[in-house]
Amino acid sequence: MISIVDYGMGNLGSIQNMLKRIKVSSQIINSPDEILKATKILLPGVGAFDAAISKIDELGLRGALFHKAKVEKIPFLGICLGMQLLTNSSEEGILKGLSLIDAETIKFKFDDNRLKIPHMGWNYVQKRNESPLIINFENSPKFYFVHSYYVKCKNQSHIVMSTEYGITFDSVIQEDNVFGAQFHPEKSHKFGMKLFENFAKI
Repeated sequence: MISIVDYGMGNLGSIQNMLKRIKVSSQIINSPDEILKATKILLPGVGAFDAAISKIDELGLRGALFHKAKVEKIPFLGICLGMQLLTNSSEEGILKGLSLIDAETIKFKFDDNRLKIPHMGWNYVQKRNESPLIINFENSPKFYFVHSYYVKCKNQSHIVMSTEYGITFDSVIQEDNVFGAQFHPEKSHKFGMKLFENFAKI
């Protein structure tokens, strides 16, 4: 059972629909008690970093999320903004991230006006390190991105996949049982389904 955290800033319906298509059971949760009972957590997110962290803190979810990720060490996946929330901090705001992966969230800055921000649309990802999240992936799969900020891991071994957009940025990351994907798996058709299938088996 994958427990999808609802803090008011995520594509919950489309995520549940994709999980249903691949016959993976899921539930939507929004309280510390429900998080503490979860066996596998998916943290989605769309919007601004500080607004998301504020919602998580208002609902009292931070401590429970940290406990499940770092103490119980259950499988934990953050997607899109949810991946950025796993980091220590973001240039988008001033609030402290969840610090579940030793990384920072950085703003895209380009001198070349041909590269638009946000980075939006389909892009290829390249494998950097092995991970159960990308088992049996095709060579150079592509995913759907929408983001103006990217994650930079402090430890190179935590980078699972990277993507080129003006720079090379970390698009899939892992530290122990905690995973992050910058793209939207729920909008990435067969490639997103495969990632969710792999996460369900971890």
